[in-house]
Amino acid sequence: MSKLRVHLIAAARPNFMKVAPLYHALAATDWCAPILVHTGQHYDVNMSDAFFTDLRLPEPHHHLGVGSGSHAEQTAGVMVAYEKICMDERPDWTIVVGDVNSTIACAMAAAKLWIPIAHLEAGLRSRDRRMPEEINRVLTDSIADVLWTPSPDGDDNLKEEGVPAEKISFVGNIMIDSYELMREAIEAAGTRSRFGLDPQGYAVLTLHRPSNVDTADMLGPLVEGVCQVSERLPLVFAVHPRTRQRLSQFGLDGRLDAAPDVHLTEPMGYVEFMGLVREARFVVTDSGGLQEETTYLDIPCLTLRDNTERPVTVDQGTNRLIKADTLVSSVDEIMAGNWPSGRCPTLWDGQTAGRVAADLKARSKDKLS
Repeated sequence: MSKLRVHLIAAARPNFMKVAPLYHALAATDWCAPILVHTGQHYDVNMSDAFFTDLRLPEPHHHLGVGSGSHAEQTAGVMVAYEKICMDERPDWTIVVGDVNSTIACAMAAAKLWIPIAHLEAGLRSRDRRMPEEINRVLTDSIADVLWTPSPDGDDNLKEEGVPAEKISFVGNIMIDSYELMREAIEAAGTRSRFGLDPQGYAVLTLHRPSNVDTADMLGPLVEGVCQVSERLPLVFAVHPRTRQRLSQFGLDGRLDAAPDVHLTEPMGYVEFMGLVREARFVVTDSGGLQEETTYLDIPCLTLRDNTERPVTVDQGTNRLIKADTLVSSVDEIMAGNWPSGRCPTLWDGQTAGRVAADLKARSKDKLS
């Protein structure tokens, strides 16, 4: 029996975490040959290579090397480069994950070559079309042949948009598979000791979304709030390259440097960073994945956004949406013990990759016969 040739597209850090468990699950079968395609959308070594190492992924079979640029430049660059790969070595399936520019770019290139597309983490909606990620999600789901959803709201969103039920499979949250895959290493990481911090004796901060960091009017009050929070509890700030650039541009880096209990650090690998998160008192973020991981770990999460494409983390989990002017009061609630505990959503159990592999095999009977 010939093996299915399946392209797994990785572009940015969250992609690597979603691809890794599926790569390992497919590589362990006798019917599939998973092929890693790294688009190079995140080209910083700290934000890319370390994740491949942590997640035990091999060197990518294809590296498109697209790098940075505007949304149009990045999307177009990935489309051109990925189309060439597909024309040279046509896959049986293209699997895209998440909602970055490479997700929609590879999906469009594959669709126009009549290559079946599966979208892992489909159906998520913030309903905020100002977010580039929302555009990418909606468009990718509209052209994908198979939609693997992480939570029931994803199924509901897709059905409301007219997607036939037979295209949709509720498989659970692949991010939790990554955590369980690396749990032993994460628990042994002891990242907090680098900063001389005690368990539950600090908070973690990440910021990178343009709506929070691209103007001084938004970033300034956030920096001031962060400094006030650090007076209550030490805070480790893993600074995204985009954010570091803006802090310097707006003259805000000095304020953070002067705050005695704000620990600035470079972006970390997955194991190192999750080792820090798992022992934190709470997390402040604007990312998507951390909303899920904190819910899974039952850690309070303050998300600096007006909306979320992961409402299950608010409805069932430990996540709450806040604004810059409510950051300090929200932290005070946590410190006073007034933050509600959450519960783990259905199928967030570390077994999603196996369900995805089984669904892919069932949908590929004609190719495997």
